[in-house]
Amino acid sequence: MPAIPHPKAVRFIKTFRGAVALAIAIGLSLNLSNALHADPAWPQQADGAAAAGFSAETIQRLDAAMEKIVGDQDVAGMVWLLAKDGKVATFEKAGMASIEDNIPMERDSLFRIYSMTKPITGVAMMMLHEQGLWDFDDPISKHVPEFANLKVMVRENEAGEMVLAPLTRQPTMRELLNHSAGFAYGLSGNDPVNNMFRDKEVLAAPDLNELIARVAEIPLLFQPGEQWYYSVAVDIQGYIVEKLSGQRFGEFLEEKIFTPLGMNDTAFYVQESDRRRFADVYRWDTEQNKLMRNVERADRPSYFDATRLESGGGGLVGSTHDYARFLQMFINGGELDGARIISQQSIDTMRTNNLREGLLLRGTDTSAGQAGQGFGVDFAVIFDPQAANSKQGEGTYYWSGAAGTWFWIDPVHDMYWIGMIQSQGGNRPGAANMRGIAVDIIYSDASLN
Repeated sequence: MPAIPHPKAVRFIKTFRGAVALAIAIGLSLNLSNALHADPAWPQQADGAAAAGFSAETIQRLDAAMEKIVGDQDVAGMVWLLAKDGKVATFEKAGMASIEDNIPMERDSLFRIYSMTKPITGVAMMMLHEQGLWDFDDPISKHVPEFANLKVMVRENEAGEMVLAPLTRQPTMRELLNHSAGFAYGLSGNDPVNNMFRDKEVLAAPDLNELIARVAEIPLLFQPGEQWYYSVAVDIQGYIVEKLSGQRFGEFLEEKIFTPLGMNDTAFYVQESDRRRFADVYRWDTEQNKLMRNVERADRPSYFDATRLESGGGGLVGSTHDYARFLQMFINGGELDGARIISQQSIDTMRTNNLREGLLLRGTDTSAGQAGQGFGVDFAVIFDPQAANSKQGEGTYYWSGAAGTWFWIDPVHDMYWIGMIQSQGGNRPGAANMRGIAVDIIYSDASLN
């Protein structure tokens, strides 16, 4: 497979596109968040608590709490950002990107964002939906013919073997986008279907064509639409983007999303020159009573290998700056600095619960699921904050990554949060609930009540 051009080389001449359109937009008196930061270098630092409508005391408490989490060795290092109404209340960092190499965490550190790749893939899908290339009620097999003969596991027999049955109907694109199509993942679960994902090394496939071929040999966990199950669905979406666009998945993201948004550090691999910026992953070692650096998996290509699988479900590396620009695009109704990525209608679709009536986030045949929460297009959605016991605004949408990165967007307050860490494999006993702490402090501010 040919090497992928480094993102910075591809984007350099495009970084100021949209400046003229932005000036016109300002002249037409668009809302404040649509008229800010025409410089794609934004954000580099905080505008301050007052500029974003927060009290200084709230942001001081928030920063101190995140610094304490790092100081207590819950994580080796962290970068965090809070923005509201197009202004950055705080953009800070603490701790180390690499303890052993004595590299401090910086605002421009690079992170494995893992499943925070998924919303980016969802945007790519919605761009193609706007072109009329697929519909929510399409059977997945219309776009992935390899899935035309899928079967479903109905039970295990006494020998632990799968008993299969035909599908009652083909799973739809809507179900693919909200994880209710029936696919497994292999990340967890001891059932035969998830075991097949691991045995066939689906997530270690060399490319998306081979990934699809392996998934096509594995039955579904349940009949389409019956449950919510976190799955390989978004890697399948990446394959569909390739087939519908006629471009390699990474090339499509580069041309249609990363370059227009000025996401200069986001890619499926890390340039060798950026090695020092690439934060290490740590776990808590109970025997040594300290954080220990994880060893990169020997069964997967290195993050410095440009031929890595372009995984729409979890393959991207990026910076806090880049993800902030991605999220600000949502706040702005689908555009940033004059570059229109998707429509407001597409955003509304993405952040609306698309699960069938009565089905909730993580709802199965044995669990009702998480009250007040559903799933849209590659996002979880809090559609009833009271039922969800959440302080966040109605319609808040969010997700996270396997190494602990997390974000949320509150559309009621035009506000979003990004927390970037690299932690996987075990936490310090008594470690703080950093996600809950951040929400508690942010929503204690009088301006939000």
